[in-house]
Order: sequence, then C-alpha cells, then structure tokens
Amino acid sequence: MSQDRRNDYDVTNTVQVSNPAMVRNAVYELYSAAFPGASFDKLWLAFYDFERLFSGRFPGYKGCDTTYHDVQHTLDMTLAVARLIAGYERSVEPGDRLGAQRAQMAIVTALFHDSGYIRHDERDADFVNGAEFTLQHVSRSADFLRRYLPELGMARDVAVSSMIVHFTGYEVDLDDIELDDPRDIICGHLVGTADLIAQMADRCYLEKCRDRLYREFVVGGVAIENASPGEYMVRYKSGLDLLKKTPVFYQQVMRDRLQRKFNRCYRYMEVLFDGQNPYIDAIASNISHLVRVIEGGDWTLLRREPPYFLGIVNAAHELEKLVTQQLQSFTGRAIEIKNGLLMPV
Repeated sequence: MSQDRRNDYDVTNTVQVSNPAMVRNAVYELYSAAFPGASFDKLWLAFYDFERLFSGRFPGYKGCDTTYHDVQHTLDMTLAVARLIAGYERSVEPGDRLGAQRAQMAIVTALFHDSGYIRHDERDADFVNGAEFTLQHVSRSADFLRRYLPELGMARDVAVSSMIVHFTGYEVDLDDIELDDPRDIICGHLVGTADLIAQMADRCYLEKCRDRLYREFVVGGVAIENASPGEYMVRYKSGLDLLKKTPVFYQQVMRDRLQRKFNRCYRYMEVLFDGQNPYIDAIASNISHLVRVIEGGDWTLLRREPPYFLGIVNAAHELEKLVTQQLQSFTGRAIEIKNGLLMPV
C-alpha cells in the first residue's frame, strides 16, 4: 500500500473512489474479465442512477446529506464488492460460481445499500437529515431496491437483493436470513464483507469516525438513546469516546462478522493481489495507529481533514447544527463539538 495514498482513493491508491465514472470503469474491467461477453448495460445505468440519487437529481429524492455514509463510502464499498466477486469466481469450482446475473445483482445491491439514508421529498418531509434513519436505513434501502430494480429490468432479483442488503446492517439477525440458493448467501457475505473492509480501510477512517460517524450516531439515536421521557442512555459521550471504544468493537463485533458470519470472504481479495490483502493490511494499520494514540493520549496525531462528497450544499454545516441542538436538548446547556469533545460554550 502506497505511503502517499490520497484521501479519496482506494487502498491501492489507483482508483478515485469519490468519482463515480472512475469506479464504474474499474468495476467494468473486473466484471468483463470475470464474465467475458456479459452485458454491462444495467450496471452502467445503475451507476448513472446512483450518481443521480446521491447528488439530488433522482426524481423525488433530496440527495446525500450524511457525512460519513457519503458518495465516497458507497463507491469504495462497491469497488470492494466487485473485487471480491472477481476473486471468488477465480477461486471456486465452475459449479459454485456466481455467474454474471447474480454478480450483477450483488453489485447493484452494493451501489444502493445506503440508499435508505436518502430522504424522499414527500414521505420524509418531517425529517431534516438522513442520519435520522440510522436505525432503519437498511430496511429503507431494501424498500428502495424493491421499487428500483424492476425499473432497471431486474424484477427477478428483488427478493434476493432486498434480503442480502441486510448483511450490511444490524436490523436483522444474520443467522435468520434464509435463501434458497447458497450462492445468494455468498453474495450477502461478499456485500457485507465489502461494506466493513472498505470503510475500515479508508485512509481517514479514524478521523471520520470521530468527526462524522459520531454526529450521525447522535442524530440517529445511537450515541444517546432516549430510553424513557427525561432519561437517556449514553453509549458514546463524544467522538473521542467512540474512538476509544473502537478497538474493542473491532475485536468483538467486526472480527466475528468477518471471520464467522461472513465465512472469511475477505480472503478472496488475495487472488487479485498476489496473496496479499491490502484492505486487511490497511485495517490493521488503522487499528494499530488508534491503539497507539489511545495509549499515548496524543489525539493531535489524528489530523487528516478528508473532503466531503455530498449531494446537498451546506449539508455538513446543517448536520453539525442539528447535532448541537440535539445535544443541548439532552444536557440543557449550550455546547459545541471541538476535536471530538463536547465543550460548553
């Protein structure tokens, strides 16, 4: 992995994962090599519609305003899915391969796995930011896929796609997901794996957790849960508190998903990189760096400032205002967030 990796590039520093066209082209190369002669038309249209949806040009929708689950995250994750599929197809016997149509379904599911964060003009008129849907966003994404796939000519994939998208979230117990074909379950494992490894391998993962994911967690009712009127359960006191708990979360939750529930699907990446896995290497580097920062107490070491890739002007500023208002309603005091800490004004 290049030491000069740019903030909005993939783990190989070769694909700009904030650029839909560049990711589409990279996916095209992987898909065409894995499935020679297979049409890429529907995937091309899916990338086109993804860009419209997240930029606010898809009829009936506002555009992306979640700063952690943004355009870059989805494109980074979709590229990882395409790589895992390519590696899987080269690793298994012909009878176990996914085939072009199933692979197409998995890639489209990846492109819209976070569509549930996008507000609808009418149905979501009472909501201010997509982060308010954090606890239900995967089910909302499944609903979007049910509506969208028939428009793409993929009606036969609705049932499977709307189920395997749940491998990216926590709304459904993964052990309860049952599908008729084992290859569909494998698609779910590949999609879920890509979602985890892409975001955790992000060059600015630690800063994004502190400065962006925490804000989404506040607005989404994850950081502070309103257990009963006037009573709140605090899971994460601040962005720094979220980071301090990340190594344990990685060891206890993420590794269990990657290793056991997703059956170590990340290993299929190694076929493409001469036995190496740049995603797992980047994750290890991020977690090791975080542990060193926690132990040393020097939080100024987390100083990267990644750009935003959103579909709504001033969305980051508006989200920060919403977070501040919500935290003030909890504490009864005027506060602001500085460097991951909650500070009285």
